[in-house]
Amino acid sequence: MKLNDTTNPTSDLLSTNEATSVGQEQHIEYVFFENNFVPYNQASINLRSPAFLYGLSIFEGIRGYYIAESNSISVFRMADHYRRLLSNGRVVHMQPDYTVEELCDITEELILRNCHTQDIYIRPTLYKSGENITPSFSDAETTFCLWTKPLGNYLDLEKGLKICISNWRRLSDNSIPARIKAGGAYVNTALAVTDARKNGFDDAILLTQDGVVSEGSAMNLFLVKDNVLFTPGKTEDILEGITRDTIITVAENELGVHTVERTIDRTELYTADEAFFCGTGAEVAPIQSIDGRELFTLNQTSLTRKIQALYFQAVKNQLPKYSDWCSVILCKS
Repeated sequence: MKLNDTTNPTSDLLSTNEATSVGQEQHIEYVFFENNFVPYNQASINLRSPAFLYGLSIFEGIRGYYIAESNSISVFRMADHYRRLLSNGRVVHMQPDYTVEELCDITEELILRNCHTQDIYIRPTLYKSGENITPSFSDAETTFCLWTKPLGNYLDLEKGLKICISNWRRLSDNSIPARIKAGGAYVNTALAVTDARKNGFDDAILLTQDGVVSEGSAMNLFLVKDNVLFTPGKTEDILEGITRDTIITVAENELGVHTVERTIDRTELYTADEAFFCGTGAEVAPIQSIDGRELFTLNQTSLTRKIQALYFQAVKNQLPKYSDWCSVILCKS
């Protein structure tokens, strides 16, 4: 699809808030919105749109890691994220007019325009736009938008997390499927996280409607027992995580550690040797305790720490075997 591009960094449409002070080089934060690259403060969504009224949207989270030596951004598994977005879009009748290749090109161009010199988070979204008060996926237009922003650690990756089992159950596949990253479904996440933090925990693990382990509030979960990885299966109302797949692959190939995907009971969380969350935002986040039961995750020789180190090597394009996972974008000097 041909993109409309009416932006001009020196346009008189730009407000003084979009540029640095007089005498300094202008720097504008761009987003991709309604088929254009536009300054951030020129992008707005209709208050009567189904996306705003009913949360009719799905999204992806993608990480880019700044490599200072080459002044580049390593975007991790970008095409895989867009393949998942388009695949999940079929579930909710959202099909944009872009291919995976075109979405990757748009993302690369946006990163170049924003001149990032730090790690970044990339958020592509499909949403139902226009004015329509009917909560229906078929009665409104599907629109794609994209933004980027600097982002460091989403969770504490060093001291370990204090986690509780949430009283809120994970939404089931026959209500709002967790695998599609639906915007409205994150009310479930927000309730779990808010209650956990109000009670002195860092985050929460949710159980399925059947009472078995699902995942974290917005991240996948792994347990370690006798040097084997265990993680809930794809039918336990989890996101089919790209980071989850990365962990399974790297642990097997580099450490000879096998992953078992199966149903996990609540009490297995308490008897695990180690546990960690993983996800694009969470990366590999060690868990120190679950409902007050201490684990051994924080030992520097633990399997969690070894996997964490390998993960960061992979996302920063430091493991040649996995270089195909990294889209390296050279920043403009």
